[in-house]
Amino acid sequence: MKKYVRGTAIVGVLTLAVAACGSKPTDSGSGSSANKDFKACMVSDSGGFDDKSFNQTSYKGLQDAVKDKGLTEVKAESKSDNDYPTNMTAMVNAKCNVIVAVGFKLEDATEKAAAANAGIKFAIVDSAPAKPITNLKPLLFNTAQSSFQAGYLAAAMSKSGKVGTFGGLKIPTVTIFMDGFAEGVRYYNTQKSKNVQVLGWDDAKQAGLFTGDFEDKAKGQNNAQNLITQGADVIFPVAGPSGLGGLQAAKASNGKVNAIWVDTDGCVSAAEYCSVLLSSVQKGMDVAVKDAVVSVVDNKFDNSQFTGTLENGGTSLAPFHEFDSKIPADVKSELDQIKADIISGKITVQSKVQPKAS
Repeated sequence: MKKYVRGTAIVGVLTLAVAACGSKPTDSGSGSSANKDFKACMVSDSGGFDDKSFNQTSYKGLQDAVKDKGLTEVKAESKSDNDYPTNMTAMVNAKCNVIVAVGFKLEDATEKAAAANAGIKFAIVDSAPAKPITNLKPLLFNTAQSSFQAGYLAAAMSKSGKVGTFGGLKIPTVTIFMDGFAEGVRYYNTQKSKNVQVLGWDDAKQAGLFTGDFEDKAKGQNNAQNLITQGADVIFPVAGPSGLGGLQAAKASNGKVNAIWVDTDGCVSAAEYCSVLLSSVQKGMDVAVKDAVVSVVDNKFDNSQFTGTLENGGTSLAPFHEFDSKIPADVKSELDQIKADIISGKITVQSKVQPKAS
């Protein structure tokens, strides 16, 4: 049985609801039932599990572990930032064996819960405690590297000479994409003696355009339209569900504006927008989450930091899908070379919010 808790509206019955069916196996459709009493749990951030991006990809990792190992799944969807402590407490009270927190914004609630519950293993996506906690594993991703490729691709495909980006909130896990994107455009300009402009983000000043949340698609659409009005013909939204509004704006342009998605392959997670997606900056959160959960099941858990990079495949540029025949062969070759040069150190990505080496 999959157990699903939404927000704080049912806080009063939360523990009872979880406990009532806590011993039943997850309805995964396959996998061994030998681990049916093992509870693999997850708390989303305010974007929700169906955000077609960050939370959804992380949740897939939990689902994959549950299916492969025959575990019982418990999850709590946060509707606002205020839900994080309550939802984390609910997972502790549900006697979870491992709890995965999705996102930087959950770091305080997660660190407190981990410190107070040594018998439970924890993992958190996009955050690492200042001092390691024995039972907490950080899962980090250097998306500045793959966003550098995305910026180069955007500049190469722009006809107007202007590309744009906007974020949800001004936090490191958002601005790391925007930094890499701006650096990639700048590298294209240097290599090609061009002057493609980046609208919506100045990485030197760390200032730019944000919706203020990850939920409001109308704000995302307005921000994208603002960039389009200024001349941008490639949009790079880094705003979860709010960013879907940016894809709506691109699609409404009837072929004049394209986009690049983040966190997951947008042609898979948001297929209705594939016709405007040049590519996506992928974060292998599903694989990292699955590995973390399975390590607990197999008694191989450790609290060492995982950092996804271009080199280990933890982050990457997605396939070009409908644009595969439209992107010139030389651009594809240059993107491959950029990947190799970042891995070798020939190209140094400058973003100051890149994860520190583990």
